[in-house]
Amino acid sequence: MTASGEWRRRAVADETAAFVALLDGADLSAPVPGCPGWTLLDLVRHTGGVQRWFCVLLRQGVQEPPRTRDVELRLPERLDAYPAWLAAGGEEAARTFDGIDPDAPMWAWGADPHARFWVRRMLYETLVHRTDAEAALGLPSVIDPATAADGVDEFLVNLPFATPFAPGVVRLRGAGEVIRFRATDTGHDWYVQLRADGFGLIAAGAHQGVHQGAHKAAHEEAHASIHAPAADLLLLLYGRLDRAADAFAVAGDQRLLTRWVDSSAF
Repeated sequence: MTASGEWRRRAVADETAAFVALLDGADLSAPVPGCPGWTLLDLVRHTGGVQRWFCVLLRQGVQEPPRTRDVELRLPERLDAYPAWLAAGGEEAARTFDGIDPDAPMWAWGADPHARFWVRRMLYETLVHRTDAEAALGLPSVIDPATAADGVDEFLVNLPFATPFAPGVVRLRGAGEVIRFRATDTGHDWYVQLRADGFGLIAAGAHQGVHQGAHKAAHEEAHASIHAPAADLLLLLYGRLDRAADAFAVAGDQRLLTRWVDSSAF
C-alpha cells in the first residue's frame, strides 16, 4: 500500500483494536443507541461481517456490483469468543491490504472506483461503530480531529451515490441552496449545493487550501451552516448527534437543515 494510504490502513487496525478492547467483560445484550433495535452483539457481528465482505471484494478486485453479500463469517458458538472473532477480522483486513494496490481500478458504489475506496470505507464503518459500542456501554468517544475531517469528506463525497441503501437522498434536491459544514478545530470547510438534478460538493478542503475564488463564492452563497469540531460533525452526519447539541453553532435556513438531516440518513 502506498504511503498516502498507509495511515488509513493503520487506522483500521487501531479502530478494530479499540473496539475489541471495549468487549472485555461487556454485556453483549446491551442496546445500541445509534442503531435502534440492535444489541452490542448485533453491532459486533455487523462490523466483523462488513470487514470480511470488504476483504473479499478487495481480494477479488471486483469490476461490477457483486450479486451477493454472503461470505463465510465463521461466527463463534460462545459469546466470550466474539472479541477474538472481531480481532481476527481486523487481522484479515491487514493481510488483505498488504496484497492489494490501492490505486487498482475496481467497482465501488461511491465516487472513487479504486481499491482505496474500500480501505477508506472500512475505516469509517469501523470507527463509527466503535463509537456506537462506546455509547452502548455509557463511555465517551474520542476521535482524532484529522481522521474525523477525512471521515466528513468521505461521507459527503459518497452520499450522492448512496441511494441503494439510503433512499432518502433522492429528496435532496433544490434550486441552488448551499449548506456549509465547518470543522472548527481543523479549519476544513465543505459546501454542499442542492440542485434540481441532485446535490454534491461545490467546494471542500482546509480553509487555507481551498481555491480562494471557489471558497469566497461558496461562502457568500451559503443558505445555512453548521460549525463544530470535526468529530462532532462526523457523528452528526451519521445521525449519532443532534444539531441542537451544545457542540454545534447553527445558522441560516433551519428548514433546509431539517431537510438535510431527514434525507441524508446513511
